[in-house]
Amino acid sequence: MSAGEILLWIILPYAAVTTFVVGTWWRYRADQFGWTSGSTQLFEQKILGWAGPAFHYGALAAVGGHVIGLMIPKSFTEAIGMSEGTYRWFSAIAGAVAGAVCVIGFVGLVYRRITNVRVRRTTSRTDLLVYFLLVVLIGMGCWMTFAHNLITASPYDYRETVSEWWRSLFILQPDVEAVQGANTVYQLHAIVAWAFWALFPFSRLVHAWSIPLQYLGRPYILYRRRYAAGSGRPR
Repeated sequence: MSAGEILLWIILPYAAVTTFVVGTWWRYRADQFGWTSGSTQLFEQKILGWAGPAFHYGALAAVGGHVIGLMIPKSFTEAIGMSEGTYRWFSAIAGAVAGAVCVIGFVGLVYRRITNVRVRRTTSRTDLLVYFLLVVLIGMGCWMTFAHNLITASPYDYRETVSEWWRSLFILQPDVEAVQGANTVYQLHAIVAWAFWALFPFSRLVHAWSIPLQYLGRPYILYRRRYAAGSGRPR
């Protein structure tokens, strides 16, 4: 095992996870006023109204699909009677739909940020780096879904390589040999993903942790008239 392989497949993942966890904790403790999405809704609402939800829902579905695909071993789907072909078509189609929705929303957000002067002026260097990493990640993700699964005669089974390595990281026994045998685009996708998660705590993406779950149990707000209907205002 070379030094480069140790760096990419052992050190980088653990360094990214550590940076993600510690960086999130530090950001919350030291920069709560900056813990925001930096909303630009006041500057432009028409494009944001459809592009924002499309990107968020598509991205959440894509991340969920990644977690499910990487966490569930091939032996499990075989044990419940799901063939490899069925799993591939199910995951590929679901991934394609999520990816398409995410791309449509992302393109809309980028177009909005480029063409609207006031929105563009709020863009930081960190935002640009996040956008660049997202372009690379989404682009490679779509390429893997379509070129390596949907429109090929010999689909690539990432569950025998990347998934094995990814799960091995959590038990502190990195299976470097598994990821070494992975397709190059899958390897690059994993490397860029670790860089993205390491940058996450230092960007506006931290607002993802501020989901107002307390709203689910909050009582309704009742609005009442200040004066009874028909009584008129007192003089």
